[in-house]
Amino acid sequence: MASGPVEPEYYFYERCGYGSDHLSGPLRLILNGGYGIIKMEGRSNCAEDIDYQNGWNNVWRNLRHPVKSIEAKGWWEFIKSEVLPVSFNSGDAQYWPNYWNHLLGGGFSYRLMREWYRAHGFEHEIRWSVGTMVVYHLLNETVEMDSKTSWRVDPIADVYLFDVAGILLFSSDRVSRFFGRTLNMADWSFQPLWDPERGRFENIGLNYMMRLRLSAETPWYLFYHWGNGGELGLTRHVGGDHYLSCGAGWVAKNLEDVDGISETANLARSVGMFYDRGGSLMASVLYSKNLEARWQVNVYPGLVDLGPLRPGLAFIETQSNDIMLGVTIGNAPLLPLGLGRRFARGE
Repeated sequence: MASGPVEPEYYFYERCGYGSDHLSGPLRLILNGGYGIIKMEGRSNCAEDIDYQNGWNNVWRNLRHPVKSIEAKGWWEFIKSEVLPVSFNSGDAQYWPNYWNHLLGGGFSYRLMREWYRAHGFEHEIRWSVGTMVVYHLLNETVEMDSKTSWRVDPIADVYLFDVAGILLFSSDRVSRFFGRTLNMADWSFQPLWDPERGRFENIGLNYMMRLRLSAETPWYLFYHWGNGGELGLTRHVGGDHYLSCGAGWVAKNLEDVDGISETANLARSVGMFYDRGGSLMASVLYSKNLEARWQVNVYPGLVDLGPLRPGLAFIETQSNDIMLGVTIGNAPLLPLGLGRRFARGE
């Protein structure tokens, strides 16, 4: 008797019904990725402050004339700062987020969205996923460039080189299997919130995780968590599908103009602790003394049983000692935004 067609493997979308995996979806990806930069100092997280028209005009101008944009910076300066990791000078290290966030992160997100669309019964998963990534990446560049008017090489490297390369790389089953099965790569993004009273996005950002088991006999893994920064550390398998991770590193505090054509990030120290179930993040605590969001705590749906809404919760303490509280509705995972409110100390 002939067997039916074999369903393709799922390498990243676990369909487990709890934690960060439960919240995966195209709208949340677009929000977290498209607006992730607004959490940096010097950027407003108020939706009305973003000049979308100017940002898009600048992005489109540079994408239409990539040679002119690169010539304004210089071909070798473009290659050594945006493409090849030949310099460790912070002013020439724009390639770092290009490799980690656009090549690996973007490629992973493309494959994750393919699996999400397949799991939800969409035909033509590749087209849907490519479309989602185009919207996410162009929104990201538009928000980042909303105050720029000059030639900028960032969108050239991001869109034409690393975003395309990431999609091609993770189109390979072998590559996706390696990152999914050997490196246990997962989406550990924040739970984006909307503060209707202030008209602001809060708790927004796209994050990833990888861990590599140190040996077959040990419960310890080498661990790396990254997004706008990166924390390197260790994971301990504590039984069943439960894992505890801790890492320390650096997070981007703000962007500094290098030469009028590209930018580099100023960094602040950060530490983080994480609890997950089989790669689906259940809770995270991030601390950085020098960031506006000094303490950032996320509790994902499924960790705390608070009735049929299955909420996810968020808590942020700022440098000015304000408190932000937010809630995500876990039984409506397609809803990309939760609700939040900031309270000044003493309210």
